[in-house]
Amino acid sequence: MASMLSFSPPPLMKPMVSPVLLSPSVGSIHLDKKLGHSVIRHVATEPRVTVPVIPPIETARPVSTSKGKISAWTSVRQERWAGELAVEGKIPLWLDGTYLRNGPGLWNIDQHHFRHLFDGYATLVRASFKNGRVSAGHRQVESDAYKAARKNRRLSYREFSETPKPKNFVSFVGELANLFTGSSLTDNANTGVIQLGDGRVLCLTETTKGSIQIDPNTLDTIGRFQYSDNLGGFIHSAHPIVTDSEFLTLLPDLVRPGYIVARMEPGRNERKIVGRVNCRGGPAPGWVHSFPVTENYVIVPEMPLRYCVRNLLQAEPTPLYKFEWHPESGSYMHVMCKASGKVVASVEVPPFVTFHFINAYEEKDKQGRVTAIIADCCEHNGDTSILDLLRLNNLRSSTGLDVLPDARVGRFRIPLDGYPIGELDAALDPEEHGRGMDMCSINPAYLGKKYRYAYACGARRPCNFPNTLTKIDLVTKRAKNWHEDGAVPSEPFFVARPGATKEDDGVVISIVSDKHGGGYALVLDASSFKELARAKFPYGLPYGLHGCWVPRN
Repeated sequence: MASMLSFSPPPLMKPMVSPVLLSPSVGSIHLDKKLGHSVIRHVATEPRVTVPVIPPIETARPVSTSKGKISAWTSVRQERWAGELAVEGKIPLWLDGTYLRNGPGLWNIDQHHFRHLFDGYATLVRASFKNGRVSAGHRQVESDAYKAARKNRRLSYREFSETPKPKNFVSFVGELANLFTGSSLTDNANTGVIQLGDGRVLCLTETTKGSIQIDPNTLDTIGRFQYSDNLGGFIHSAHPIVTDSEFLTLLPDLVRPGYIVARMEPGRNERKIVGRVNCRGGPAPGWVHSFPVTENYVIVPEMPLRYCVRNLLQAEPTPLYKFEWHPESGSYMHVMCKASGKVVASVEVPPFVTFHFINAYEEKDKQGRVTAIIADCCEHNGDTSILDLLRLNNLRSSTGLDVLPDARVGRFRIPLDGYPIGELDAALDPEEHGRGMDMCSINPAYLGKKYRYAYACGARRPCNFPNTLTKIDLVTKRAKNWHEDGAVPSEPFFVARPGATKEDDGVVISIVSDKHGGGYALVLDASSFKELARAKFPYGLPYGLHGCWVPRN
């Protein structure tokens, strides 16, 4: 198979020799001058764990408020922590398992500060629920990129917007050669975290090498997840479709523009080809950060925001980083049969920009025949400026200007009767969720099926970043919104109540950075969207991206 190229997001710093003593409950940090180390003192009397301290770091001066500092855009304060959280409110006793959240958490190496949100080295956060109590922790994912940066105290791999600075022309030529072999691309798995059907837990990003297995209980890095097939390729979708029975992913082909749809079975490391989609536009495949599926089909989006090898080679970031905007090349939605691998529809649609698809399902006529595919996504009105807005200096700005680009629930209707044109409209009035929409989840029992509810991050204007949690009702076309002044919530993740029969019977979990420098795990009732409880971390954590739920065995 022809080789493929890609990119992805970011690495950390060297630990001090002195340890910190941790026990699993909330406390405060005190410097013990006699012992020569920091001690976190707690109310509980559980066994302590010794771990290295990372000195407090900030990637830039954090956004100030009248009462404190926002922690969302500052680097994580130490490499790891574990403890029990103080709970306000009541957590349902049925909530029994671990919520994991992955995302960029360290945005500097010594005095070198990263530019972009996606450049941060991965910080994995755990919130474990049992009997109404919450134990928690965080830890850096020990990718090669992170370990090299910590050892060498400099950038060592190509990140989303950052490139190692060559010392001379010879090293520059060598770095380019490493790029074409994929060895210089980052493995910083800072985007998502998933549980495979066999129970293994992986952190992922858009480079294939950035698939790293972790222990969901200790957050230890087990090692790189090695695919045992010969499919090749340096990049894949950061968001595969994962169920108890399969793992589906897309591999963009930059040499012969197109996409490989591949499947992997639980307990295996081998991906097998389901089929291939050739691009209808050009000069390269569109970015496929995520994609949707139905019960019988894989939907392959071809967005006019396309991969660009030339930009990948640049030493400094271009306005669209590793991509180029080619509206003249057209926008398409392709439908592939899961069973046969054949493309059953390929339709042109209006130009669109999306990071995240929400869900898709099959539309049927009265005779039960599938007539169309409905696919929903967080759509940015074909506006690519959202990429550059995610520069850290923009996110740390406290100007109060309403600069967040508008977004909506974009609903595609893809006909399966041979008609060549598809539709793209808003599924509900974007004002319902403040014209902000991203970072979505649904009840996983409705994956690929007709559904009613979606949970996402919305906006309360003015803002420069999504600052609410929103529950979308696609039947009534209304939204319920949670908001706290100055807070930055991460992706709302739905967890169903055991035995539930209603789609929204469960809770929604989000980790929130508040305006005073603190943070907490928030638990909302998914039906009413009212707050049930919050469990407070001893200090605020950086903003995170995507999560998963690991039920207790």
